[in-house]
Amino acid sequence: MGDLEIRAAVAADVPVIVAMLADDPLGAHRESPDDLAPYLTALERLAADPNQHLVVAVREDRVVGTLQLTIIPGLSRRGSTRSIIEGVRIHADERGSGLGTQLIEWAVDESRRQNCQLVQLTSDATRTDAHRFYERLGFEASHVGFKLPL
Repeated sequence: MGDLEIRAAVAADVPVIVAMLADDPLGAHRESPDDLAPYLTALERLAADPNQHLVVAVREDRVVGTLQLTIIPGLSRRGSTRSIIEGVRIHADERGSGLGTQLIEWAVDESRRQNCQLVQLTSDATRTDAHRFYERLGFEASHVGFKLPL
């Protein structure tokens, strides 16, 4: 395996990112790789916000993974800043290679660099393999999450 670069995502990365988001049973129903306009608009919004970090993992000039890290200043926990990891995806032919671990380690390290006191993530209740992965990396299933579609 070649060297891995983790860098900010750019517009040229969007087709590959969306393909990875769509390449699972949940994403296949909620993503639209045939219409990239809303994703490109979202990337512009993310790039303009210093608390948003949409990154890609690149190996041998090929995007092989992605995640979004959001930094959230807050009042709770004595004014703590926390981060949220979202949209973690690894290209199908890279799964099991350790790339997911490297991406999460990058996100935790970046959270520390941003003076966060807590890193959070959510994972769909059906993703039991992902739950084991996150627990192996030291994350605890400590809360119950709720969603309200708008």
